[in-house]
Amino acid sequence: MSDDKICKSRRSSMTIKPYTSHNPPTALTKLIKLTKARVIMTGLSALLLAGCQSTTDPDLTGSTRYQGSAPVSNNKNLNKQEIARVRTSLAAQYIRKNELDAAQRQLEKAFAANSRYAPAYDMMGVLLQQEGSRLNLEKADAYFKKAIALDGDFEQARNNYGVYLSQMKRYSEAAQQFEIAGSALGYEGRISALENLGRTYLQLNDSAAAAKAFLRALDGNRNSLVAHIELVDLLLAQNRVQQAQRLYDETLILVQGQGISPRLLLQGIKLAEAQGDSNQRQQLSRQLLSAYPLSDEAKQLKTWLNNPEAPWQ
Repeated sequence: MSDDKICKSRRSSMTIKPYTSHNPPTALTKLIKLTKARVIMTGLSALLLAGCQSTTDPDLTGSTRYQGSAPVSNNKNLNKQEIARVRTSLAAQYIRKNELDAAQRQLEKAFAANSRYAPAYDMMGVLLQQEGSRLNLEKADAYFKKAIALDGDFEQARNNYGVYLSQMKRYSEAAQQFEIAGSALGYEGRISALENLGRTYLQLNDSAAAAKAFLRALDGNRNSLVAHIELVDLLLAQNRVQQAQRLYDETLILVQGQGISPRLLLQGIKLAEAQGDSNQRQQLSRQLLSAYPLSDEAKQLKTWLNNPEAPWQ
């Protein structure tokens, strides 16, 4: 089957943060009870996904954390690097609190202490990106590049640079940075980089490469919620319903106690419809329309209910 026949484009939120709810939905509780008895999905590595992507901008994961460059060889330089490290750490704390002017002052002091301290340049890139004005976004690029030039093994800088490049819609360049960071064994942010890589490939309309990236993320961390959610949509687009259902079951277990997002509700509705389970479809539809009436997923559902013969958009 050709890629064009396989996929009908469907909009869905790419936000990876789980939803929380003070009133856990009853449908989720019932679904989890059913899914715990199901067999965990096997053979994911055999997926051949092509031709379908989500169409909204990805919510990619960067970091304001820093890590050191290679150790220096004498006490004088060590003292300078320690000062730069402390100043950069303080800047990260200020950035998290959105105190950007204070963060900038700390980074200037880090540069003064050690002009070759790569994490300070990475952090300045993050700072300028977070401020978000056109001028500062343009400046951020040079700081990320400088951090990587100073320390080619600085995976966090590559991941952060990839997030920046994706924000600037420079997706091919972003994918290159995420690939490097995602291949760095031992890097604690490797799974996030692979998740980012998958979502970037979705923006490039390369669902096969996206699927491979998400599968790599699952290989590294079977609890990757991002990889689960994205792969369910990719499988649904290919009408691989049973595989999608098994992976969806795993997803529900992962979010147990956190509530259920509108995206997961819509996925459940699609799966129920594909398997002829009208009761489940109606129950989840009522829940989506009641809990998230203004969501994009609710709008998609209403459109489909008005024309059930049309493909999901």
